[in-house]
Amino acid sequence: MSGSGYDAVVDVDDDGDLGHTDLQEDLEFHTSNFNDTTPGNRKPPSSGLPPPVTASSSSSSKRFLWSMSFYAQFFDVDTSAVLSRCWAALYPRANFLDVLDGNPDLYGPFWIATTVVFILFLGGTISQYLSTEHSTPFAYDFRLLSGAAGLIYGYTLFIPIVLFLALRYFGSESANLLECWALYGYSNLIWLPVACISWSNIGALNWVFVGVGFGMSVAFLLRNLYPVLSATDRQASKALLVIVVALHAGLSLAIKILFFAHGSPVATNPDE
Repeated sequence: MSGSGYDAVVDVDDDGDLGHTDLQEDLEFHTSNFNDTTPGNRKPPSSGLPPPVTASSSSSSKRFLWSMSFYAQFFDVDTSAVLSRCWAALYPRANFLDVLDGNPDLYGPFWIATTVVFILFLGGTISQYLSTEHSTPFAYDFRLLSGAAGLIYGYTLFIPIVLFLALRYFGSESANLLECWALYGYSNLIWLPVACISWSNIGALNWVFVGVGFGMSVAFLLRNLYPVLSATDRQASKALLVIVVALHAGLSLAIKILFFAHGSPVATNPDE
């Protein structure tokens, strides 16, 4: 009957007796409202199945470690956002975690670290060139490049992981690994101008430049890490602060000694 457009209605006696029902008298036909499109009169059919995947592209999409979408979410940032974060790292007026606004990226930290590596290689090469006698042809030493890559990439990658695990161990629930990576990655930005001006053969001036770079970058780290570190035990937070400062001082000394000092241990002796 569904195709004829009618509903079948059977009238039942007050006593509920269907034995003497006369179908010709009691069976009436009424116009069906199946095709009624008036809002509120008809509910859409429900299949009992979950909505299709295309119904919600953001919440229903799954990201796996072996899929590109898993890593793309860490680089989902535009140029203006990266530039504003770089400016906030060089001239901090607010907490950097507030600048990240819950969307830490790895795009800026990766390219900042890569640029620092090449600038250190270039500055170290110039420093080596100025410290040698020019009676023999100067040979480029690409060990400076591998040394800069190992130092900068290793520090930026592994120190935040160790800090994150330490914070978790001491009970900090606000610790976030991506934010730690972003914080350390953008803190490397100060080494770009330092590396550009620390290639001279004036040792005292180079120490001043590296010291300024260390002071600005460690102040940036402590200002943004202190709220997270203070959430742990008092003694643990003090110990972690000292470790952060000591490790960053080690990075600064390594940059100065290995790349902006005559006879760098990373480079081979050109006189040999």
